[in-house]
Amino acid sequence: MLAGDDTQSLKRTPLYALHLARGGKMVPFAGYDMPVQYAPGVLKEHLHTRNAAGLFDVSHMGQIELRAKSGKLEDAARALEALIPQDIVALPPGRQRYAQFTNESGGILDDLMVTNLGDRLFLVVNAACKTEDEAHLRAHLSDACDITALTDRALIALQGPKAEAALAKFCADVAKMKFMDVAELSLDGLPCIVSRSGYTGEDGFEISVPADGAERLATALLDNPDVLPIGLGARDSLRLEAGLCLYGHDIDTATTPVEAALSWSIQKSRRSGGARPAGFLGASAILSQLDGGTARLRVGLRPEGRAPVRENAPLFASADSAEPVGTVTSGGFGPSLNAPVAMGYVPAALTARDTVVFAEVRGQRLPLRVAAMPFVPNTYKR
Repeated sequence: MLAGDDTQSLKRTPLYALHLARGGKMVPFAGYDMPVQYAPGVLKEHLHTRNAAGLFDVSHMGQIELRAKSGKLEDAARALEALIPQDIVALPPGRQRYAQFTNESGGILDDLMVTNLGDRLFLVVNAACKTEDEAHLRAHLSDACDITALTDRALIALQGPKAEAALAKFCADVAKMKFMDVAELSLDGLPCIVSRSGYTGEDGFEISVPADGAERLATALLDNPDVLPIGLGARDSLRLEAGLCLYGHDIDTATTPVEAALSWSIQKSRRSGGARPAGFLGASAILSQLDGGTARLRVGLRPEGRAPVRENAPLFASADSAEPVGTVTSGGFGPSLNAPVAMGYVPAALTARDTVVFAEVRGQRLPLRVAAMPFVPNTYKR
């Protein structure tokens, strides 16, 4: 999960001083100096988020605005649809949608969130990919859109069953929002873009806030005893229990959305027979897989013992098979389950629930059962 960056060249988010003041253990991640945990530790931070509310600094993520040169939002939506297999033209104002940038072979360049803010599109992209994503947008959409990287904004996530109550103290309107709703709201006097979404499987919010006001807002939220700061370690275990992909691990340029079990994110209008099935990069490969299936799929995996099975462990069809048939892409201990969980790719013939496969760990073959995801039921406010 954590990249080996040169600590001398690491960037800092607007909440860096807050992390130090709160005792955050800092590590390199995607070119930034980020907190992996605080004094309570990963296990307690994870469970606190599931039971109360956790505050995450995700300011390393990229924030980008698209405005159509014509002034018509539909023109920006149609332009963006050339790069993703999702329907953005039909996305209503005040709503957001999960999407993927794809390449010409259907592989995933990055996954992202796209929001219709009425007069513009607002994109949140992954930290490690944001420079390439912006260049990709400029290379393909500059004739149709004005593209602005919002480098003067921070991004924080408030997640957990008590997130709504904590945020409603600053703006009562957030209680009316449903999962994937987005609104431009004033929080503690700061102009924010608030989405009811997140990366933990819990109800919660992601908040884009001016960088110079981020520490003030974060501190005000943390004054609530139900809210604790949460580091990257618990963020990773929470998203794994939620069955959510991490770019560069579970999805990459050699993996299509169909292989990654993300077909649900591609609307009927962009599929064969739909209103706009072609025209996006990789359409031929992705539409073919949607119609005819694919040789491998991402699945949930539950190790039968107590030992976690980590990323890159090879998967075998039997305890004595000579050749691996797949790979674990994410794995670790699930604190909510008090048991290990993992995700990985296996042949389509081995994707049925309770199918047993074997991971090779330190020379031993450990059994895992194919399991439904998410491992922990989500609590999104529908």
